[in-house]
Amino acid sequence: MPVITIRIGKGRPIEKKRAVAEAVTKAVVETLDVRPEWVTVLIEEYDRENWATGGQLHADTFGPGYGKAGVDEQA
Repeated sequence: MPVITIRIGKGRPIEKKRAVAEAVTKAVVETLDVRPEWVTVLIEEYDRENWATGGQLHADTFGPGYGKAGVDEQA
């Protein structure tokens, strides 16, 4: 019974979460040859002020709204 955890920044719409859960489940089913109902996908969301990379909070590095649909993302 595979359990997959996806950690993302808060703010993505539920449609995106549905799509990623479906895509990941499909990939696990095909790769591990298991039934879809055996696959659990957990989506953990984090506020940008609680997530840092390279010693810098994402809230400071990327600004509000980073990663949300329609918001320009920095390279």
